[in-house]
Amino acid sequence: MDTKDEAAMWSAVRRLVPELSEELRWRTRILERIYALGPIGRRALALEMGTTERILRANLDFLREQGLLVASAAGVSLSEDGERALEMVGEFASKLDGRAEQAETVSRLLRIPTVIVVEGDSDEVGFAKDNLGYRAAEFLKRALTPLDILAVTGGTTMASVARRMSVAAPAVTIKVVPARGGLGETVEIQANSIASKLAEKLGGHSVMLHVPDRLGEEALDQLLADPYVEQRLQEIRQATVVLHGIGSALEMAERRQASQSELKLLEENCAVAEAFGYYFNASGDVVYAMPTVGLRLTDLPQLRIVMAVAGGGRKADAVAAAAKAYRIDVLVTDEGAAKRMIEKEMDKRREIE
Repeated sequence: MDTKDEAAMWSAVRRLVPELSEELRWRTRILERIYALGPIGRRALALEMGTTERILRANLDFLREQGLLVASAAGVSLSEDGERALEMVGEFASKLDGRAEQAETVSRLLRIPTVIVVEGDSDEVGFAKDNLGYRAAEFLKRALTPLDILAVTGGTTMASVARRMSVAAPAVTIKVVPARGGLGETVEIQANSIASKLAEKLGGHSVMLHVPDRLGEEALDQLLADPYVEQRLQEIRQATVVLHGIGSALEMAERRQASQSELKLLEENCAVAEAFGYYFNASGDVVYAMPTVGLRLTDLPQLRIVMAVAGGGRKADAVAAAAKAYRIDVLVTDEGAAKRMIEKEMDKRREIE
C-alpha cells in the first residue's frame, strides 16, 4: 500500500470510528507521561494530564489489566510490555491522527528525507517538547552504530532528548562530543552536559569543550592556537552524526549577547533562523556568522546523519529557512510547527503560480 492509499485509509477510519482516534491518543498520552515521570502517583498524573483522578482511574485500571503498567508504593510505571507497546503504537497513532500525512507533506516541501511530527505545539503545551525529546531519542538510538561520533548542541530541546533517552541495551559504545562551546547558561542545557548525559545512557563516553561559544575575533584566534582546543576541535570535526536544535534568529542573538549593531544587522537582513552560529534569511542565505568555536556549516557534508529537533509554531519560519540553508536528513518537529510550515509553503507556491 503506497503513502496516498494509507493516508486515505486512515482518513476513512477517523471518519468511521472517530472515538477510536480519541481513545488511542488519550491512552498513548497516558503511557508517554508515565514513561517520562514514572513512578508517579495518580493525583500527580491527573494534574499532569489536566484531568481528574476519577476519569484517570478507569484508564489506569484498564492499562494495568493489560499488563502495561506496574504499581508500587511510589506510584505507577510502565512495564517492559508497556514500553514496547508505547514504542510500537507511536507510528499507528500518528497515522490515525493525520500526523503521518503532515510529516509526508513537510518532507516533500522542505526536501528532508525523514520527518517525524509529534502531537501538540511546544509553544502552548509542555508535553509537546517532552514528546519531541522522546521521539528524537528513540530514533537516534536506533540510528547510531558503534563506529559513530555523535556531536550535540545545547538548549532546552536537546536537554529534553538527553532526559528522555532510555538506557541502551546493549550499549552503543560511541563517542559523544559537544558541537559547540557553551553559552554561559544553565549547566543542564549546555552542550557539554547534554553530551555527557547522552553518553552515559547510551553506554559510550564523552569529551568536553570548555570554551565560550561566543568570542571576539582576537580571542578566537588565540584560542584556536591552544593545543587543548585544537585537539578537541579535531575530535568534534570527526563527528559522523550531529543532533542539533534550530533557533529563531533574534532570540538566539540575544542569548549570545549580540551587540546592538549585530542585532540591527540581523533585522535589516531579515534573519529568521540560527544554527551552528550562522544566521539565515527565509531563503536560506547566510546573512551573518558569529565568531564561535565548534562545528561549522562546511563540516556538515561529511556527516552521515544531520538530525534537527525543533518545534512550536513560532519556530516554523526558522525550521523552513534552515532546511533551505543546509542538508537536514532527519527532522523531529511538532504539529504546531508542521501546520504553519505547510500553510506558508503552500501559500508561497500559490503566489508563484
